[in-house]
Amino acid sequence: MQRLYDFLRRHPAWVDGFWAAVLFGISVLGGASTEAARGTDLPALTVPVMLLLSLVVALRRRMPERMLVLALVVGAGQLIADVATLPADFALLVIVYTVAAIGARWASRLALTAGLCAAALAQLRWPNDDAGVATHVAVVVFQTVPFALAWVLGDSIRTRRAYFAQLEERAARLEKEREAQAKVAVAAERARIARELHDVVAHNVSVMVVQADGAAYVLDAAPDQAKKALETISSTGRQALAEMRRLLGVLRTGEHQEAGEYVPQPDVQQIEDLVEQCRGSGLPVDFKVEGTPRPLPSGVELTAYRIVQEALTNTRKHGGPNAGASVRLVYFDDGLGLLVEDDGKGAPHELYEEGGFDGQGHGLIGMRERVGMVGGTLDAGPRPGGGFRISALLPLKPAL
Repeated sequence: MQRLYDFLRRHPAWVDGFWAAVLFGISVLGGASTEAARGTDLPALTVPVMLLLSLVVALRRRMPERMLVLALVVGAGQLIADVATLPADFALLVIVYTVAAIGARWASRLALTAGLCAAALAQLRWPNDDAGVATHVAVVVFQTVPFALAWVLGDSIRTRRAYFAQLEERAARLEKEREAQAKVAVAAERARIARELHDVVAHNVSVMVVQADGAAYVLDAAPDQAKKALETISSTGRQALAEMRRLLGVLRTGEHQEAGEYVPQPDVQQIEDLVEQCRGSGLPVDFKVEGTPRPLPSGVELTAYRIVQEALTNTRKHGGPNAGASVRLVYFDDGLGLLVEDDGKGAPHELYEEGGFDGQGHGLIGMRERVGMVGGTLDAGPRPGGGFRISALLPLKPAL
């Protein structure tokens, strides 16, 4: 049955042709038997009317408006030529439904008007002399109801199809919007990964370079210090590799991503380890925490860590050999304050804005992007008397 149903849906013209042939056959047999009972032959115009009304059924879906006009012309011809009602007149009911379902609006209104008038015109043209007025009215109402129901059914199907088409269009539009949002999210994620990689590589590689230079300098005179420097290089390199694996793993797909085997994001608690690492590499750093430490949103903690990391990296790169730095974390009721200063000779402010001497756009620009993502503010610039200052305020809730 399902195969038959699918076949019929794929070939609607064949279905209409079949029912048109059935309607024509029933009309011919019915008309012939009626005239035989009367002892007369079929009127000359009866067969052409049957053929035309059957054609209306056969072509109703291909050209509904034209078939409606043809049906109305044939119906008017029946009234004028006095061709009594036939089984083929069922085509009028079919075309009313079809035009209401798939035809133009003007054709739908015309079909409704014609359907409501058809029964009354038929009673006026072929009245029953033995029936009273009430009987005529009842017959008209009884014969008009099927036309009204056919139009209502067709119009409801039109409305339902339009509703489903609107749902499909909305679903397609939402799908396109989701794809666009996904592309934006991917671009944002890649930008975030680029910032993360810059911070990781710039900081850890600078530490490794400083330690390598120191180890080469004291290799012969103080082997123990050289060994300690090499151990620092080793641990720093492993840490950098671990963070880079985590960041690059975000771009991968497969079992490792599904398992979530990534190193946690750095937080405020790890700033002290970062300071100790800088001290071990020869950069004096004064670190203080004011206020009562408490858990913060992960975005705020990561932003604070990366700002300190970038600032200390820039101090090491641009501060000179005797530079020192200080880091202050201040816990407020509604946010986290951050102040990083150094007393080195520094570099021109424009170079910081351009991302340092590498010119890759990940210096203060990257800091401002991070701070802006959490709704905070950043103030950066040279200190009076030398050095550089970075001040940031990171709210607990993003600004609306």
